[in-house]
Amino acid sequence: MFIKKTKIEGLIILKTKIFKDSRGSLKEVYQRRILKKNFVFDVMSKSKKGVLRGLHVQTKHSQAKLITVTHGKIFDVAVDLRKKSRTFGKYYSLIISEDSDFSLYIPKGFAHGFLCLSNKCTVNYKCSTYRNSKSEKTLKWNDKTLNIRWPVKSPILSNKDKNGEDLNFFKT
Repeated sequence: MFIKKTKIEGLIILKTKIFKDSRGSLKEVYQRRILKKNFVFDVMSKSKKGVLRGLHVQTKHSQAKLITVTHGKIFDVAVDLRKKSRTFGKYYSLIISEDSDFSLYIPKGFAHGFLCLSNKCTVNYKCSTYRNSKSEKTLKWNDKTLNIRWPVKSPILSNKDKNGEDLNFFKT
């Protein structure tokens, strides 16, 4: 297991090794001695093809997350909303599947979302702080300033995700 940096400071890919044999496979997802982060709870989300969840952020009680796909395939996006960051408003995207030999670590101060690309997908999030519904916000998934290249034009969205804020809201 080792850390691979991305073009956005703090956002990293945690490369893992998958051990395979005739019975199936085993993948270590997290080792504290490598990532050196504490997580207080896990969340698991199941989605069907075409569902887009996000882009979600906790504004006052920010969360770091470790994202792992345990079933299916997703298009995953993290947007830097750290006001003092030189990459504020920039996004990083990648495809993660159950067969990927990595997880994505998203530091505090990022909005996160994903699109389910397979018929069904299951995504596991390790979170550094507990959810605080009063500080939950949604960044508009199709904000023109971000210009995220989602692989679909008309995803399936919750009402919350349909009514996200534009990037300017997060600048203040």
